[in-house]
Amino acid sequence: MEIAPGAFHLQHCLSLERQRAMADRCRELVDGAVPAYVPVVRGGGMMHVRMLCLGRHWNGKTYRYEPTRSDFDDLPAPPLPEEFRRLAGGIASSVGMSLDADLCILNYYDAEGRMGLHQDKDERSAAPVVSLSIGDSCVFRLGNTENRGKPYTDVPLESGDLFVFGGPSRFAYHGVPKVYPGTGGPAAVTGGGRRRIALTSAAGTRGRAPPARAAPGSCAPVAD
Repeated sequence: MEIAPGAFHLQHCLSLERQRAMADRCRELVDGAVPAYVPVVRGGGMMHVRMLCLGRHWNGKTYRYEPTRSDFDDLPAPPLPEEFRRLAGGIASSVGMSLDADLCILNYYDAEGRMGLHQDKDERSAAPVVSLSIGDSCVFRLGNTENRGKPYTDVPLESGDLFVFGGPSRFAYHGVPKVYPGTGGPAAVTGGGRRRIALTSAAGTRGRAPPARAAPGSCAPVAD
């Protein structure tokens, strides 16, 4: 379903088996040698998620991407898994866009997790953003490109849903004002909480591409 020009909500696209595999992979990454952490942003405020960047690190104090986590522990950003890059490209292609992802941001939301309205503009790229939701349901707020006020659209995202925004919606303000704890199905499958896997490129400039666009509401191909 196209929520706004260039913004697509693809519902229930990931099978339970694929959700389990993605949740397991995310746990390996966030609890790995370079673990997820709670970023401190400019002004000293703490974010309300645990975050891990792959491929490139987003520095919450400078709002820039860099190879190492200079705002936290100086460890290098883990590489972007090839299967994540392929998956993002397939999903983008299904809605008529092109993406060769070189970075991923994994956000983990607990029962109190949330994300204020913001623009994904630090990549300095028009490449679309592809996101996957695993675990608890949430309200995803897609706003306008001018400010944090109305108009905006609240979209319910459930485990296994995909969301893509690019083209005219690439720099729309967006956020997560609410997570619904315990709605993500069996914890053995999704691991509890909510995981948002967002992929894009800080190097590319491509947005909407011609043809190959999915029918409204259809799922993108999910390659193994």
